[in-house]
Amino acid sequence: MGNVIAGPEPRRAPIVMEVAAPSAAPEQEDGLESVRAERGAEVRLAVEGPADGPVIRVADGPEHGAAEAVLARAEALTAEDTAVRRIGVEAADGVGRRLVALGAARRHTEGVEILPGLLWQCAARWLPEARPPFPEVQTLTEGRRHPLRPAPPEGTVYARRIPWLGRTLSFRTLGEPGDAALFSRWMNDPRVAEVWAETGSLAEHRAYIDRLRADPHQLPLFGCLDGEPFGYFELYWARESRLGAHYESEPYDRGWHVAIGEAAVRGRAHLSAWLPSLMHYLFLDEPRTWRIVGEPRADHAQQLRNLAGSGFGPLATIDFPHKRAVLVALTRERFVRDRLWVPGAAAPDARPRPPDVPG
Repeated sequence: MGNVIAGPEPRRAPIVMEVAAPSAAPEQEDGLESVRAERGAEVRLAVEGPADGPVIRVADGPEHGAAEAVLARAEALTAEDTAVRRIGVEAADGVGRRLVALGAARRHTEGVEILPGLLWQCAARWLPEARPPFPEVQTLTEGRRHPLRPAPPEGTVYARRIPWLGRTLSFRTLGEPGDAALFSRWMNDPRVAEVWAETGSLAEHRAYIDRLRADPHQLPLFGCLDGEPFGYFELYWARESRLGAHYESEPYDRGWHVAIGEAAVRGRAHLSAWLPSLMHYLFLDEPRTWRIVGEPRADHAQQLRNLAGSGFGPLATIDFPHKRAVLVALTRERFVRDRLWVPGAAAPDARPRPPDVPG
């Protein structure tokens, strides 16, 4: 099998995502924005202060929805721009406690403030069912020692509003009616088959998906825009994979492969949405994941440019039986410090970043 971008390798409704899409223009009256929060509650808030240190002030609305509304607004303020250093919050004490408990904010001398590096590691904002870290128990798979992996999740595992597309991007597990047929159509597409080499019958592809769904070391996903699948993503734990034998893999390193099945979703605007969002999901899903790896073909210049433009750096060249690959990696520290969820943030001429933790 192969990978259009990075090479081959043979839950329920969320709490905070019930807030109205942050990129949609909120209703405004007297300088206040109305945001529809969970269970239909309406929260009224205002954004005040300088661009690099705005303050979100909650003017009205139930406490149970205000924290989610604040997170939605903070996401919108930091999704496309790296200039924000901190976001102050003026709200009831319970709202501040909720933000701190979620890990999205810290207490400071002037109250509660959201830092972008904290916000974008707040799993409850984007994961419908953020799971606690699975207890670490070592085991063996084909002679390779690694942590016992939790059972794979089911349903939608991640969702994020993409402001520059005006659409919601999500990743979900396979298992809905028609998923196998769609996967089979994509794998038999000549453009995908050239890299993945997985052409076959519907029965063969259904068996392939079933095998992966039963394997705790791998996670097959569909990427969707407004609920419509556009691509296939195959995630794996690196230590148990063939790649893990070729470098000093850490226990929670993860790798990935992708096939973009729909031609309309192969442009740069879409790449800048799904690629960092996939990395975001992997870092959120397991807080002990420090590094994400990939193995693009060494002669595929466009793949390497795409990955470099998303923050991946080369570590080594690896010779597999069917290809020569470049081992590339992205660290959590770089993703967070350089705010790589922002389009163009990894470019050499990108705007200088504010400090990670303002004084």
